[in-house]
Amino acid sequence: MDKDPIKFDDSLLDEVLLYPDWFKLSLGDLADDIAEAKANGKFGITLYFGQKRCAYCEQFFQINLADSTIESYLRHHFDVIPIDIWGIEEFVDTDGKIYSERELALRYQANFTPSLIFYDRKGKPIYRLRGYYPPYQFRAALNYVAEGFYRVEKFRDYLERAEPGLFFTSGELIEREFFMLPPYHLERSKQAPGKPLVVIFEQGSCHACELLHSGPLSEDEILQELTGMDVLQLNLFADTEVVTPQGTKTTARQWGKDLGLFYTPAIILFSPEGQEVMRVDSVVQFYRLWGVLDYVNKGIYDKGIDYQGWRLQQRETSN
Repeated sequence: MDKDPIKFDDSLLDEVLLYPDWFKLSLGDLADDIAEAKANGKFGITLYFGQKRCAYCEQFFQINLADSTIESYLRHHFDVIPIDIWGIEEFVDTDGKIYSERELALRYQANFTPSLIFYDRKGKPIYRLRGYYPPYQFRAALNYVAEGFYRVEKFRDYLERAEPGLFFTSGELIEREFFMLPPYHLERSKQAPGKPLVVIFEQGSCHACELLHSGPLSEDEILQELTGMDVLQLNLFADTEVVTPQGTKTTARQWGKDLGLFYTPAIILFSPEGQEVMRVDSVVQFYRLWGVLDYVNKGIYDKGIDYQGWRLQQRETSN
């Protein structure tokens, strides 16, 4: 039986990950890397942002890049340059400014690893994938960029047109006692701040959604975090009426499109004042979800500390 690409233990790895030997080691000037890729007939370059003991990065290597068709397509169209989000090596980005690896990760909000930034031949960063996606969606993203569809449509629109089998408009969602009941009036601007808000977009017949409920959302630590939050479940493809935290009257379907969501479950976290703090719209297991909920519940974002920096502090304290 094939390994389930989205079901795994996301605790820190015991062994340090090694990059595939075909990743390109940059000399530190991304403009030169792009010129080399162009000379070799490639579309451009891809920056791979990872961590040495990241279970999601391991999935990306062992599942996605183990697929020979994905590896071949990626190598044919891009030179892949590895970036350690905690690294100190310096790079000249295509804006001419010098950044450490850590600063590049912050610049591109690569707070969930693995993240990939795609550059075209002109040196323009044109698309970002943040977090781990299973092979079928990663393959679609590669095609979306390399074939130039990004110039004319959003990725979600491309998926709905080119990969309709990824979306299910029918099927019941899994109900939980902690979900808000309708009407879904989420506006926060005209009321005193209360709890943080978590909006979970799902869809029917969704394997990843089922794993979210049977896995992370069944753990006591997660459930305890959710007691301090308002939690709403929406069907990404339903016409359920909702008023957003900013006071916009819309539907779940349209709000999801406005947010650019294409993966379910997608978890959007808002401050008590209704500002989006962060989102997890890629594969998520226990430790990542628990960390995000704890980060938002404690209001760490208000202290100017980014999520990954805070998680590193937590790990160092526990050691």
